[in-house]
Amino acid sequence: MSHADSRTRRYTVVAHRNTVEVTLDIRRSEFIGMVRRVESEDEARAWIDQVRGVHHAATHVVPAFVLGPDRDIQRSSDDGEPAGTAGMPMLQALTNYRAVHDGVEHADISDVCAIAVRYFGGVKLGAGGLVRAYSDTVVAALDQTPLVVRQRMVLVALQAPHGEVGRVENDLRSAGFTVLGTDYAGPQATITVGLDDADDALENFNARLASMTAGALIAEAVGTQWQDLSR
Repeated sequence: MSHADSRTRRYTVVAHRNTVEVTLDIRRSEFIGMVRRVESEDEARAWIDQVRGVHHAATHVVPAFVLGPDRDIQRSSDDGEPAGTAGMPMLQALTNYRAVHDGVEHADISDVCAIAVRYFGGVKLGAGGLVRAYSDTVVAALDQTPLVVRQRMVLVALQAPHGEVGRVENDLRSAGFTVLGTDYAGPQATITVGLDDADDALENFNARLASMTAGALIAEAVGTQWQDLSR
């Protein structure tokens, strides 16, 4: 299933491309938790290999990642820890993490890779202790990670006289619409707006546009794309 055909219209992603890193001391073992936004399985695995290279002396480097609007790609590895005590708890920490947007909790983070690097400190944690340690490491990193909503938008384009573009853009933004850009080539400028990808999005937008411009402008759909929304 392509992103365009996804059942989901919005989900949570990491707001930037940088790595977020935290360090926890758990019964003398050092756990380094890392979270990073990734767009593909290849990108996730390349970053995991990079971290393994940097932390080649670590006892374990445990990864977990979730990809796609519908979170249909989920992978993890215990990297030598007892089966089910490391990678799967990290994966569950990712899929269960509740991000808050506009006062509402959403357990829908995706396009994210988490890594927990463990330097063993001499005290065995036991199966339950390992599950908690690896899960807590991911949650601690996510708690420090800025998150935003990624939304599937239908793109609509409308043409306006060059001298009217500034006013039209301001009116659209004031009405709560997302103006994605303006192309000034040609006799008229083309303004592209992103709408929530609902069945009646274009119809409702054109109704609003008609009232804003006394019927002078009309938009047409030109495609769809995923867009990070401003925080």
